[in-house]
Amino acid sequence: MELGSLSTARLLIVGDVMLDRYWFGDVARISPEAPVPIVKVARCEERPGGAANVARNVAALGAQVALLSVVGDDEAGRQLQQLLQASGIDVSLHVDAAISTTVKLRVIGRQQQLLRIDFETSPSHEVLRAKLVEFEARLSACDAVILSDYGKGGLAHIGEMIRLARNAGKKVLVDPKGDDFSKYSGATIVTPNRAELREVIGRWQDDEGLARKAEALRSALGLEALLVTRSEEGMSLFHAAGVVHEQAVAREVFDVSGAGDTVIATLGVMLACNAGWPDAVHAANVAAGVVVGKLGTAVVGRDELVAALK
Repeated sequence: MELGSLSTARLLIVGDVMLDRYWFGDVARISPEAPVPIVKVARCEERPGGAANVARNVAALGAQVALLSVVGDDEAGRQLQQLLQASGIDVSLHVDAAISTTVKLRVIGRQQQLLRIDFETSPSHEVLRAKLVEFEARLSACDAVILSDYGKGGLAHIGEMIRLARNAGKKVLVDPKGDDFSKYSGATIVTPNRAELREVIGRWQDDEGLARKAEALRSALGLEALLVTRSEEGMSLFHAAGVVHEQAVAREVFDVSGAGDTVIATLGVMLACNAGWPDAVHAANVAAGVVVGKLGTAVVGRDELVAALK
């Protein structure tokens, strides 16, 4: 498949943003106080995570992107703002003084994650209402909307957002969380991973069982499509015309964190450029294959994707 110019695609991303902090260090001994390794931190790195990583992925592909979210009135929120502006993203972060910006701190020793510490609180109702008003105002300037749900409370009005976007004729992609997908009814496509889907439809014995249950869920939610990412089994798209299955791209898997962000970002950009389902899913699968070869929440550039597609 040929990848044309993606710069005409305009995406609006709404969801839970977070700051991913990495502390890298050496592990040479065990603590005398408890049976845990001592990490001597040598360097620190900060990257946008959650919906902010989805926005970074869209920007890396050369598309136009606006990001709408909520942060606390704190250092992590200001750092996120700076990192996102530096990536060329039109960023609108509503500040809620009552909360702390979500931070995921990962301690890495010998190229392995030893510990993750999470800091998070849910945003207040007033700030979320103001965000919804801005969401409606920004709809006319985009081709597709990505709703990135990390279960941190930033998408309390997701049902209303889907309705507003669909009424405006926009494609709506949802990266879901939790065991109740009814709130995503009416979206264009929902992209759960294997574990997330299992929470909703239960276990399946084989591909036939998965197809039957996935199709029933797609129909119940009124979706055009359901994309299930299945790690080493690749990904499967269920839509009206049948099933599209993509084999996993065989390469060294270094880190799967953030791979779902890359999938939905690539899918969104392709759909905004009016690509058909098979091409959009193929590009998303190839992009995921590239990003799992990188450490931490990473992105795939347009040129990297073009090379990998060849």
